[in-house]
Order: sequence, then C-alpha cells, then structure tokens
Amino acid sequence: MNSLNHSKRLRAKIRLAEPYLLDVSDQFWTHPQLAEMFPEFLFMMHSIIRSSVSLINAAAVSAQRRADLDPVCQKIVSYYTTHALEEAHHDDWLLEDIVAMGADRSDVLARLPSPAIASLVGAQYYWALHVHPVSLFGYLAVLEGNPSSVKHLSKIRTKHGLPAEGMRTMVKHARLDPYHRDEIYAQLDELPLTENLSELVALSAFHTIEHIAQALQEILDSHRNAEVIEEPVAQAV
Repeated sequence: MNSLNHSKRLRAKIRLAEPYLLDVSDQFWTHPQLAEMFPEFLFMMHSIIRSSVSLINAAAVSAQRRADLDPVCQKIVSYYTTHALEEAHHDDWLLEDIVAMGADRSDVLARLPSPAIASLVGAQYYWALHVHPVSLFGYLAVLEGNPSSVKHLSKIRTKHGLPAEGMRTMVKHARLDPYHRDEIYAQLDELPLTENLSELVALSAFHTIEHIAQALQEILDSHRNAEVIEEPVAQAV
C-alpha cells in the first residue's frame, strides 16, 4: 500500500462524514444571536481542551508499553510526547478568555461538561488504552484539521461585537493548527498501518465529528429553548 494512502483515505472519509457537523457549525457561526451563545461555545471548547494533554500522554504511555512488539507504536511515541508539550496550557489560555467574557473562574472549573463531550473524550481513552493508541490520530485530525482563519475570526468578532480578549485562544489556534494538521497527516503517512488500524483511526474521526456536532447542537437548542421561555405569555382578554 502506498504510504500516502493513509492521509488521503482519512481525509476522504472525513469529508464524507462531516456534512452534519458543517451544517450545525454554519448554523452556529451565522446565528444572529451568536454573541449570546459564544460563552457557551468557549466552555464547550474548554471542556475538550482541558483533557488534551492527559489524553495524549495516556496514548503515549500506551504506545510505549507496546513499542517492543508493535512497529506503529514505535513510531508514534515520540510524536505523542512532543504534541503533548505543544498542547500544554492551552486550556489555561481558554479559561482566561472565558473569564474575560465575564465568567467566574471557579464556576467554570466546577461546571459539569456536556455528556456529549464526556463521551467524545472518554471513547478516545478507551481506544487508546484498550484497542490501539494510533486511534488518537482520527480525533486530532478532526480537532485540528479545519481551523478558522484569523481573517474569518476577525469578521465574526466585528460583526457580533465580541471582545478580542474572548477570542485570543481561537486566534492562536488559527495560526498553530494548520502546522499541527500537516504534522498529523505527515506522521500518519509514515505509519505501517494495517487495514484494521486504518479503520480504527477513521472510527475515531467519525466519533469525534458526531459528538462535536451534537455538543454544538445542544448549544443551539438551549438558546432556542431559552428564547421560548422568555417570550411573553399572551394575556386573555
């Protein structure tokens, strides 16, 4: 199998699976009341990012344990170890942005995340520890594979009157993630993946797409429900 097939095949599978996510994402980013929902979006992202370093390190440890007998694991230990360092403190950045939007730091840390996010991250631990740690490539490919541009974020901030302090982490990721995306796919192309492992990476990507879309939909639905509750009740004549 041509080594380039790994990244090309994963990209093709992601494109087939992501229309629902793209639709929900478009509904969110074009919503006229985006500013009201934006703090919820930041909390959703923080719920994901706060697990990044521990999750990647867990995958690195799992790969190290298998490395003597597994050529794929031999190649991914170094990548995971390096990438965990690259992701360090990104949750702190995002927490600072949420606080800048008016939230209390302790309240954010004490708040329960969406079950969709818990399921998203929890499945990655299961696959990395109990199936094969290469699974995390599907998760990372989705999270870092299609970042917003700095220009697009600037337009959104201006249109909706969002404070620049609330978008600092998103702007940083808009600059960093294209490099991380290229590293992910370059590393994937170097791996001697079996068909089974290739399917596992795709499964991880599909699961990530589904649950991020679900979490975004929850924000939209919650906003709609709040609008209904706030509507004045018609008085009987």
